[in-house]
Amino acid sequence: MDDLIDLRSDTVTRPTPEMRRAMAEAEVGDDVLGDDPTVNELQEMSASLLGKEAALFVPSGSMGNQVCLGALAPPGSEVLCHDRAHFLHFEGGAAAAHLGLMMRTLPGHGAVISHDQVRAAVRPGSEHTPRTAVVAIENTHNSAGGSVFPLEEARAVAEVCRERGVPVHLDGARLFNAQAATGVPAREWAACADSLSFCFSKGLGAPIGSMVCSTAEIVSDAHRLRKRLGGGMRQAGVIAAAARVALETGVERLVEDHANARRLAEGLADLHPDCVDLAGVETNMVYVDLQPFSKSAVELRDLLREHGVLTLAFPGATSVRLVTHRDVSNEDTERALEVLKRVL
Repeated sequence: MDDLIDLRSDTVTRPTPEMRRAMAEAEVGDDVLGDDPTVNELQEMSASLLGKEAALFVPSGSMGNQVCLGALAPPGSEVLCHDRAHFLHFEGGAAAAHLGLMMRTLPGHGAVISHDQVRAAVRPGSEHTPRTAVVAIENTHNSAGGSVFPLEEARAVAEVCRERGVPVHLDGARLFNAQAATGVPAREWAACADSLSFCFSKGLGAPIGSMVCSTAEIVSDAHRLRKRLGGGMRQAGVIAAAARVALETGVERLVEDHANARRLAEGLADLHPDCVDLAGVETNMVYVDLQPFSKSAVELRDLLREHGVLTLAFPGATSVRLVTHRDVSNEDTERALEVLKRVL
């Protein structure tokens, strides 16, 4: 159905005509050998934008996180992270399977693990305990409703980590959503991190690709790990061309996605005030508690699909996530809201 409204994720967007033209016309080389000019230009552009020394184009956000963690932390060490961190729950256990890293979780408040929590948790390691090798933060935070990690707290975490000699990794898959929500340039959060990754294929709307940014030394190690994980690409300029268009055209329009998410949230709150935490809807995600309606996520998913609206649902879940993106217009948002109200 061409008129489906797809709220499953902001990864479902289709490339724009401008992206398709750029892909067709891209100048390419062998990226494994370092001579794809389109990839190289995109890496230089990304590093400069985020105030870092170097950057590395990778196929996915999951790989971006893994090569950063692997470059920063030796096997057998631990990563301190939010108890609902994306790479902990939704990347197939890769940090354990591929990198030999332990995840040590801290209870998050919204998107945040605080600098006080980090100060209390960092440990130097001994013959009995692993050494804390990385502190990882996420911005925006997927499982916390797409909420923003406040800049001042990120700076405070970074300061604690500098004192303890522990690097910070920023999972910035949706970092530019944080910029759009606050007006704070993404490079301000990037300055708090020793390494970071961000996605072209989520809110920015490219069909594939993520970027790792860090020092030249860390990026060199990440490059080796990318190859080890099977991420060495050849004429990757074809996809890098679309990613560049996404970066050049996709950032400023993210505020439209945020406005549509707010419209969904407010409309659902009118239906039942307990089903949505309006204060927690900061970007392009709306988490809907279905308990007031006595419905499961799977039941709602099936009902909505009958009316042309797509959502993700996990068996046994009592909430659903609605994600707005470039392919969901204002009109689509209003129609989806009408369907949600009717079905609920």
